Amino acid sequence: MSADRLSYAIHSGGLMLPDGKVALFGASSEGPLPEGDVEVIQTFRPDYDALIARGATVLTAPEGPYAGAVVTLGRARDLNEARIARAVKIAPGGLIVVDGAKTDGIEPIIKALRAKVALLGQVSKAHGKCVWFTADEALLAWDRPAMSANKDGDFTAPGVFSADGADPASVALAQALPPLKGNFADLGAGWGWLSREILRHEGVKSLHLVEAEKAALDCAEVNVTDPRASFHWADATRWTPPTKLDGVVMNPPFHTGRKAEPALGQAFIATAAKALAPHGQLWMVANRHLPYEQALTTLFRDVTEIAGSSKFKILHAMRPNRAKR
Repeated sequence: MSADRLSYAIHSGGLMLPDGKVALFGASSEGPLPEGDVEVIQTFRPDYDALIARGATVLTAPEGPYAGAVVTLGRARDLNEARIARAVKIAPGGLIVVDGAKTDGIEPIIKALRAKVALLGQVSKAHGKCVWFTADEALLAWDRPAMSANKDGDFTAPGVFSADGADPASVALAQALPPLKGNFADLGAGWGWLSREILRHEGVKSLHLVEAEKAALDCAEVNVTDPRASFHWADATRWTPPTKLDGVVMNPPFHTGRKAEPALGQAFIATAAKALAPHGQLWMVANRHLPYEQALTTLFRDVTEIAGSSKFKILHAMRPNRAKR
């Protein structure tokens, strides 16, 4: 959410949030939140934790009814539409506010909204727009199930990474793995495709699926039925295993917005190094251009590229270096 844009709409654009409870979908952990009886609906664990720390009321699912709702757009059109439909469902007849940057598709969303409802107001600021209208059942056509089967029969959710099928980088990583033995983790497990491949190795005793997005983890719990699997809704950069691990296999995210953030993948590498036993090993895949080798050579004694292509590199690291962490 652009706090400046929403505040501008309230203080200068004629937007008046209704009396009563208001739900906020997709609100950022940064910046001020609207005053009043506000409940933030947040399923991304880092933002959930940060908002809790600020004293906000945060839920993973709405517990309406609500007098209104604010929907902050994200990167995925299907998730944006689903959130708007959900806002209409939980605040029937209430005020719905949709806020978004141009890069998150606010313009096509506004165009689609105009075809279904009458907008009550609109402001432009900070490379985006904020619009508001009365909840209308016509928008329920945008509703989507919490999860549904893709073309391969795997269950995924609106907005999750690689919802249409297995990510090619994960496929490349799975194909490059040697026989695995012991206790493992998949950091940033998503909806579970790579985890399921790890569990095809008979020598794996246990696998921790660590995923920050609850919607993806809920899908993983449906897709991965092996009793050796355990599921953790957690920020992988802060997660600690119950015991030291023999191995970590991961396809870490490299962005939270639209720009690459190598520091995020580097934080995953640091978590892996801390989680591993002295003999532990890390296998990971990354886009070819991402600068992960320095973090790996700082935290591990042996680092090699074992496979790759012009797009991906499969990296293997052994013997975490405790002294340098």
